[in-house]
Amino acid sequence: MSKPVLLGISGSLRGGSYNTKLIREAARLFGPADFAEADLRLPLYDGDLEDAEGIPASVQRLADQIAGADAVVISTTEYNKAPSGVLKNALDWVSRTDGTPWKDKPVAIMSATGGRAGGERTQFALRLMMVPFQPNLLMGPEVLVGNTSDQFDASDRLTNARNAKALGALMKRLREAAGFPAAEAAA
Repeated sequence: MSKPVLLGISGSLRGGSYNTKLIREAARLFGPADFAEADLRLPLYDGDLEDAEGIPASVQRLADQIAGADAVVISTTEYNKAPSGVLKNALDWVSRTDGTPWKDKPVAIMSATGGRAGGERTQFALRLMMVPFQPNLLMGPEVLVGNTSDQFDASDRLTNARNAKALGALMKRLREAAGFPAAEAAA
């Protein structure tokens, strides 16, 4: 059996982003896979731009990555009680591409935030944003990493046992939802 293709989408562009660290940790716990990270450095959605130039190549590349993945993991920060504008912009652009790249795609969401709640509201809002795309959105276990500056070690591994256990369980469910047997637990 071939290795699954796992796409990681971080809702943060910042170098050293905790959400990027979290998707990389998720990929490690997911087990053997061809892992790719999406690039959300896209132009702002603009209907006039779309009419004049069509779908930008960077947007089409993202839609193709989603369509070609066996599973997708999304981690987003929380800005003003919602996902980042970068992530929302990407969702808006992908919705304009041909086909339905998200349809029935196994998707796990998580969040890493500086606040103590770990992104509860951002995950709720992201779930609502995903409804029109009809993915196979896993409902848990929830991974809400709060107080992020204290949650990763020098190797970017989660140090909080509860978060690490929840992330491992979520990645096991995502792997199985993608039709692949559970991987051996990563050390």
